Amino acid sequence: MPEPIEVRKLPIKHVSDASGLAELINAGTIEADRVTAIIGKTEGNGGVNDYTRIIADRAFREVLVDKGTRTMDEAKQVPIVWSGGTDGVISPHATVFATVPADTAEKTDEPRLTVGIAMSEPLLPEEIGRRGMIEKVAAGVKAAMHQAGITDPADVHYVQTKTPLLTIQTIRDAHSRGKSVWTEHTHESMDLSNATTGLGVAVALGEIDMPADSAVMHNRDLYSSVASCSSGVELDRAQIVVVGNVRSIGGRFRIGHSVMTDALDSDGIWDAIRDAGLKLPDTPRWNDVDGRLVNVFLKCEVSPDGVVRGRRNAMLDDSDVHWHRQIKSCVGGVAAAVTGDPAVFVSVSATHQGPAGGGPVAAIVDHGPEPTGYRAPGR
Repeated sequence: MPEPIEVRKLPIKHVSDASGLAELINAGTIEADRVTAIIGKTEGNGGVNDYTRIIADRAFREVLVDKGTRTMDEAKQVPIVWSGGTDGVISPHATVFATVPADTAEKTDEPRLTVGIAMSEPLLPEEIGRRGMIEKVAAGVKAAMHQAGITDPADVHYVQTKTPLLTIQTIRDAHSRGKSVWTEHTHESMDLSNATTGLGVAVALGEIDMPADSAVMHNRDLYSSVASCSSGVELDRAQIVVVGNVRSIGGRFRIGHSVMTDALDSDGIWDAIRDAGLKLPDTPRWNDVDGRLVNVFLKCEVSPDGVVRGRRNAMLDDSDVHWHRQIKSCVGGVAAAVTGDPAVFVSVSATHQGPAGGGPVAAIVDHGPEPTGYRAPGR
């Protein structure tokens, strides 16, 4: 049986700030050696050369080492997934997952949060965008589910991954071995890596059958409703965090999910919050969550037809500001308006993650007697 989970969202005051994690550990809320995963937003450009992710990663791992007994090599095994880019009102933050001793957790037979982690086999540059990557990701997701104690894929509500993208160096490595790559455009490879990983998650959970290589980035009808995939230069394999619910584990947190059907679908966010067990009015407002919402995690993309609800937009034609940044800002504003909290996890590049033009939404709700979620100052 997996152990109960404590979840907290921490503000990041500057790009190398991990003081919130140190304070959480110093207060005895969690133990450094029990931190199992961290998922956060950094304030860089969100692109191939977004080194704010590396800076934040180092800062948080140094706290784990300083406050616990792990060596740096051991701390590097903790999945820390950073999504770069806090466009618009999105606020830099981190969500920390840590186990707690079973005898200290609230007892309940209701579904409660569980987390499983895994690392895939190394991903070769020539596998990105192809079946080899899909198979390795799917195997990793199944391993993470097993660690989380989840036997029914329906109990998986959120799969956060970090995978490698293509760089000039890795492209040259593939060529030196006589291999081809799906694309030689490094920025495009970010979308490609995310998309292929999304298909791997969908295969693992039985949402789709194994697709042909020709479907990658092309058949938008194939997708996972729970995958949230990011990519970067930080690693050479898939780092996988599976979050779901199991009964009899105890604890105070529960996760749910839904999908946004387009960039303005606020109902999709509310549906995820309801799916996490929070009772809401028929027409909810942001203050109805009343400190119960820990965080929401969203993926988004520009609709490939350049239209939202019958209205044309120019995001895909804009040569000044890449559509990644525009759609992230848009959906971040929608999510912040729904939740009343600008510290929302919104990540771009959602091909094969939710329906075309939309994306998956996961929500974590605190069901304890004294909720630990965010309440806006003066509200």
